[in-house]
Amino acid sequence: MLALNSLEFKEHYTDLSLPPRLVILIASTKRSVAMPPYAFFKSKLIPLSEAKVGIMTHALHYGTACFEGIRGNWNKNEKQLYIFRCPEHYERLLNNCKLLKINIPYSVDKLCRLTVELVRKSGFKEDVYIRPLAYKSSEAFGVRLHGLEDDICIIVTTFGAYLDDKNGIKCCVSSWIRPDDNMIPPRGKITGIYVNNAFAKTEAIENGFQEGIMLTSDGYVSEGSGENIFLVMNSKLVTPATYDRILIGITRDTVIQLARNELGLETEERHIDRSELYLAEECFLTGTAAHVTPVVEIDHRKIGDGKIGKITKQLQKLYLDVEFGRNKKYLKLCTPVYTSRARATKAKPR
Repeated sequence: MLALNSLEFKEHYTDLSLPPRLVILIASTKRSVAMPPYAFFKSKLIPLSEAKVGIMTHALHYGTACFEGIRGNWNKNEKQLYIFRCPEHYERLLNNCKLLKINIPYSVDKLCRLTVELVRKSGFKEDVYIRPLAYKSSEAFGVRLHGLEDDICIIVTTFGAYLDDKNGIKCCVSSWIRPDDNMIPPRGKITGIYVNNAFAKTEAIENGFQEGIMLTSDGYVSEGSGENIFLVMNSKLVTPATYDRILIGITRDTVIQLARNELGLETEERHIDRSELYLAEECFLTGTAAHVTPVVEIDHRKIGDGKIGKITKQLQKLYLDVEFGRNKKYLKLCTPVYTSRARATKAKPR
C-alpha cells in the first residue's frame, strides 16, 4: 500500500457536500501552523496515515490517468487569491477524460465551485498549485481502458517558481522525440505520456541546461518538457501549430490574446525548423508552471543578444498582471477565492 504521508496537509474539511466518488486531497508542502494531517479520501474524512491507495491501482501501473495544473495567485494588495482560468482547465480535463474513457459525473461549473471551496477553506495566503487527477482506480491488472472504475482527486499545494523567469534559461534540443497523435495523443495531459517529457527534462538538466526542446518525428519544433514555445521573428510571434504534437496550452492561448489585443502583434502558427531556433530575435516558453519564461540560449547559441528581449518582457509583465488580477480588463479570467468577509476574517494568522 502507498501511504500519502509524503505531503503535509494544510487543512481538513468536515462539511464538504460531495458525491461519493470524489477523492479530494488538500495538501501543502509548507505549513505555517500545525494542523492535524487529514485527507478527504473515498467519501470520508480520515487521518492522512490511513489514506492509502492499493499498489495494484490500474493508473499506477499503466499511466491510465489525466491531470491538470491550475495556478492560484495571491494578490497581496487586495488580500485575494485568484484562480486563473479555472473553467478552461476543467473543460480540458473533461475532454481528456474522453480520450481515456474515464467517466467523471461532474460538470465544469461543479468542479470550479468545488475547487474554490477547497482553496478557501484551506486558508492559503500565498501562491498555490491545484492538481486535479482523474484516473482508473480499479485494483486490477491488464492493459485496457474498458471495464474499470474511475475516480478523481484534487490536490492543493504551495508552489514556487518552476523555471528562472527573472534571468532567463538555457535550453537544448532534446534527443527525445514527441509522440505522434496516433501513438499517445499529445493534446491530452495523460500521465503515461509524461515519461517522454521526463526523459527530455532529465537529459537537459544532466547536460547543464534548464530545459529541453523536443522535436516531432518529422524534425519540426514541438515544445518543451512542460511548456509551449514561442519565437519572435521579424517583430511577430511564431509558435508551433497544433499539428506539431503540442499540448494546446491555456497559457499559450492567453499570450496569443494579449499579444494581439495589447501589443498589436499577430501570432503565426506553423512548422518551425530546428535552425530557426538559433536565428530567432527572442524566444520564450509558456505554461501554467512556467508562466512566461525567457530563453536566452539554445544549444550554446545566444538568442538575439543573449538577454531577455523587449517583446518577451512586455508579454511577461502583461501576463503576470492578468494572472494576479491586477489588470481589471481581464479580471473575468480570474476566479476569486475569498469573499470580502472571508478576507477580513483571514487577514490575521490563525
